[in-house]
Amino acid sequence: MAQAGLFGWLFHRWLPDLWGGGGARAISKLTHLWRLLAIAAISTTAGACIGPTGVWAVSGTYSWAGTAVWLTRNTVSMMLIGAAGLRIGYLLHQYWTTNPGCRRSAFAGAWRATPTWHRLEYVAVTLFSVLAYVVAFGLSHGLPLAFPLLVMTVWAALRLHTTFVIAHDVGLGTIAVLFTLAGLGPFAGIASNSTRALIVQLFVGVVAVVGLAVALGRDERDALMAELRDAQLAAAQQAQILGSVVDSMAEGLAVIAEDGSFLLRNPAAAALLGGIRSETGKFSTSEFYGLYRPDGTHIPAGELPFRRALDTGEPHDMDVIVRNAALAEDRVLAVRASVIPGLINGRRYAVSVFSDVTADRRHRDELTSFAGVVAHDLINPLATVEGWSEELAHVPDAADGIARIQRAAGRMRALITDLLAYTTSRDGRLQPDTVSLTDMVADIAAARVDQAQSNGQPVPSIAVRDLSPIHADAALTRQLLDNLISNAIKYTAPGVTPHITVTGSPVEDDTYIRIDIADNGIGIPTGQHDAVFNNFHRAHRTEGYAGTGLGLAICKRIVERHGGLITAAHNPAGPGTLISFTLPAATRRSSPRPVATNVR
Repeated sequence: MAQAGLFGWLFHRWLPDLWGGGGARAISKLTHLWRLLAIAAISTTAGACIGPTGVWAVSGTYSWAGTAVWLTRNTVSMMLIGAAGLRIGYLLHQYWTTNPGCRRSAFAGAWRATPTWHRLEYVAVTLFSVLAYVVAFGLSHGLPLAFPLLVMTVWAALRLHTTFVIAHDVGLGTIAVLFTLAGLGPFAGIASNSTRALIVQLFVGVVAVVGLAVALGRDERDALMAELRDAQLAAAQQAQILGSVVDSMAEGLAVIAEDGSFLLRNPAAAALLGGIRSETGKFSTSEFYGLYRPDGTHIPAGELPFRRALDTGEPHDMDVIVRNAALAEDRVLAVRASVIPGLINGRRYAVSVFSDVTADRRHRDELTSFAGVVAHDLINPLATVEGWSEELAHVPDAADGIARIQRAAGRMRALITDLLAYTTSRDGRLQPDTVSLTDMVADIAAARVDQAQSNGQPVPSIAVRDLSPIHADAALTRQLLDNLISNAIKYTAPGVTPHITVTGSPVEDDTYIRIDIADNGIGIPTGQHDAVFNNFHRAHRTEGYAGTGLGLAICKRIVERHGGLITAAHNPAGPGTLISFTLPAATRRSSPRPVATNVR
């Protein structure tokens, strides 16, 4: 009872997925066999600690030979009979849980599906096994022919169903034990009764372990091969579907390695480049495809989107102009490149997706040009309104109305000026050159001091520190700095003298310069530090600070066109705001990198 109880408890703990242990699977893996053998050995050891010990307590003599026979016999029996019971129980469970109408057809179908020669093999193995055991145990006259009989066990285990192998092991083990008990066979000549019992039990155990190990190993291998075939079939189907999707895309797609080798490129990729295709299997130069920046210069190898993505590990966007003999007119492509996580065959890859945005960019340019023309045309009648308003300002009883007209005209002029500035900052062609930030900031600061003195306002204090030269468009840089310094002065509380600090420091391996502009103004409300760079966003609408909401949007666009970033934050040194942005260093001496328009 201790033996059986321990066996059941261990079985539920170690083999919970098998039928009988709480699961619904059949014994089908080598791990199942080794755990079953360990369970049988541990359970038998527990029984041996009680049974032979009880005999010793009664008789006064402890039989080590009897204990050995106990351990061997019970371990082999529990393993072999247990395996047979598990297999029979599983088959019965499958039979009774199957739809009644399908039971017979399922079993009959399985039998009909078995080839005739395979059925004959079952018969042959059974007959040859019985004949071999009868000859070895009944007619051998003491010859040691027992262990060569393992050939029959291996034959059955390699070729036939595992259920048959278990039945085969049980049947042949029974024959061996019966002949030995009758005093026949190769083990009958052993004088000691306990030794003879021990040897025949070991023989049955070896037959059972060899047969089950080979059969279950074959079943496990077949299951793994079936899973592999299914996985390969599913992978092939997915690859076929993915290939069809990629080939049908209107957008170009290319997966490129660090050395420029193509892992994948779809037909649209070549079509968007005018049909030009590298035959080397590698991405060629920008001159080969005719790839240009929006400013008309060739894109250097290091600035190609997939190169930038692989170098930085971050997605990279840019507009690329394709200009080659295969295209009747220039084509504008919006390109986005991202790094594929991990390695493929030991190499890093980036995926580039690009689409034709020629019509969209042309429409945007036309709209921008139209906006610029309209803004310029509005200046002329506005000047007339302002001129006559000044003439009429001295007319009695009309001063208040004229003042209102002048304020409205002033707001309209500011809006038109900012719209023109935004158009210039957004679409004007860059003309990068070496710019001395120190001289430029000093010139802007002097102009602001003069303006404050002439208007009777507090004179701002503007400190400049560590500003290295940059490589940027001088006009746009002046507009950028003028806007930011003017904002810092303008958004200061009444009666407070503006104190502004402009400092610089190198970043990104000295290829960019970071400029920080800190002030002691009223600051930006919490939660609006990103929103202030949006078009027409005003953080202080009801506090008497006039503006159009385009100033910081213009600054953002200028910085991004130079490949930099701009951010706003609370001034860490006290009240006010800290505006930080990056521009290419003068030592870089190459055109600025394109960036996505949605980067802040």
